[in-house]
Amino acid sequence: MADNTDWVASDTADPQLACPTSAVVDIVFSRWTTPILWTLNSHGRLRFVELERRIGTITPKVLTQRLRQLERDGMVVRTYHPEVPPRVEYDITELGRSLAPLFAHLAGWAATNLDKVEQARNDYDTDPAR
Repeated sequence: MADNTDWVASDTADPQLACPTSAVVDIVFSRWTTPILWTLNSHGRLRFVELERRIGTITPKVLTQRLRQLERDGMVVRTYHPEVPPRVEYDITELGRSLAPLFAHLAGWAATNLDKVEQARNDYDTDPAR
């Protein structure tokens, strides 16, 4: 997005229609989705335990739920290997990989602006008028 002139106003009362990116935000920026996709994009195919370790603070139950949703959304592919013991691997799909430029742009924005956000929060929190 170049500037605010790229944004188009909508007269509709439906929030999903008012912002054309809301459906994308719901898919991509749900809790844990970004770290999962980032990790799979960075490290390639991973077993469940490897993915869990790389993400760190996610519970197995939540990781399972998010992986199922990402598989349903076409962002992740699950490969089951019928061996003893069974082996399951997860990989990012081309559709999921197509989000890499968006994540790179957001990482650049974060590097440039997170200090400013932190300063604004500090200013807000320490303002005696609040």
